[in-house]
Amino acid sequence: NRYGCKRAPYQITGCALGFFLQIFLLEVAQLDPLDASIILFAGRAWDGITDPIVGFLVSHSRWTRVGRMMPWILCSTPFAVLTYFLIWYVPPFEEAKVVWFLVFYCLFQSMQTCFHVPYSALTMFISTKQEERDSATAYRMTVELLGILLGTAIQGQIVGSVSTCPVDDDNDDYKNSFSKLVCPQKKAHMISSGVICIIYILCSVILFLGVKEQKECVQRKSKPLTFRQGLKLVVSHGPYVKLVSAFVCATLGFLLMEGNFSLFLSYSLGQRKDFQNILLVIMLSGTLTIPGWQWFLTRFGKKTAAFCSNLWVIPFIILMVSVKSNLALSYVVSVAAGMSVGASYFLPWSMLPDVVDDFKVTNPNVHGHEAIFYSFFVFFTKFASGLSLGISTLCLKFAGYVTGSCLQPESVSTTLKVLVSPFPIALIIVGLLILRMYPIDEKRRQSNSKVLQARL
Repeated sequence: NRYGCKRAPYQITGCALGFFLQIFLLEVAQLDPLDASIILFAGRAWDGITDPIVGFLVSHSRWTRVGRMMPWILCSTPFAVLTYFLIWYVPPFEEAKVVWFLVFYCLFQSMQTCFHVPYSALTMFISTKQEERDSATAYRMTVELLGILLGTAIQGQIVGSVSTCPVDDDNDDYKNSFSKLVCPQKKAHMISSGVICIIYILCSVILFLGVKEQKECVQRKSKPLTFRQGLKLVVSHGPYVKLVSAFVCATLGFLLMEGNFSLFLSYSLGQRKDFQNILLVIMLSGTLTIPGWQWFLTRFGKKTAAFCSNLWVIPFIILMVSVKSNLALSYVVSVAAGMSVGASYFLPWSMLPDVVDDFKVTNPNVHGHEAIFYSFFVFFTKFASGLSLGISTLCLKFAGYVTGSCLQPESVSTTLKVLVSPFPIALIIVGLLILRMYPIDEKRRQSNSKVLQARL
């Protein structure tokens, strides 16, 4: 599916940033945890702010001979590639190093937004049939998880092959050994980012050559929406608010684990040499189970699938932090947890078109709103995730994290355990409680589909 192909670089870069940027800023760039938290929070917050703005602009874009969404995707690609590469370059100066990473992180997020919002909304413009859109979403999410798998493999294996810490934990000159091994890490991050940039460009070319927007899917006589009207539409549609609230909480839980998982494996479990392989197993498990979740939701419904997938991961999160460090157990838990990770990426985007269709049924005279719904969904997720990443990195500072050291205080280990277990579990449970109130079941979804088909 050539439509799904373009989703791969978005998740490759997102996975690399999610799993490795925090540890890169702390250990390779050797920034203070406070500075790293500012970069992570400000970058994600800026990313979230730009989403509704770009969504509004996309919804007011004129139709061109290559479509309405495609020009945004094509024009943003070269700038996204350049800024992504510069995120992983450590400048030779110390004074403005924080500014360097903050500027290029924000610029990259802006370019990703100019791609992500129109690409996500493109689901509504490739077909008018709900089954075909569900199939396209399943393909897209499968490729997305393959992208995550590829991102974990590229960044993890290249960077993981060059350790910043000596193998001998009894080395008296531990901290000095750390500093000497930072240079190979810098080169490894630049090599991996270069490979990812090449993949990004190739996928953009495949999307442009292989996917065409269907103009007949667009209502030509559309009522123009102002930004204020778009915001009012978002907050006034009950099913959308419940869906976004539920998945923002659940996604926050998974992102909190993702952002701190590498540090948790390194400092709490003492599995620094194996963390990249454990991450790879999680993503491989998630990718392979996507077809199973697709079958499950068609058989039992999307809402039921969302409940089961989120509940499944909770006991394994508890097991991960409650049992003494054991490498074999870590791999077993990673396989089980990966099954929920796959569903957490797939289900929200599969359910979002149902909400948009529900809005169309109740508001037949309003058109051109698809990008607004998608952009605000991304906005709430990114802003909250940026807040969680910034707070979690700040917690490490208060816990006494020592920049440039392979040995960390026991308080750091305890803090990491809290950040990857109790907090994520609480967020997932809150998300499930909100999801119970989500009103679009299979009966209502099919009814909406029949109404829209009759109108066409």
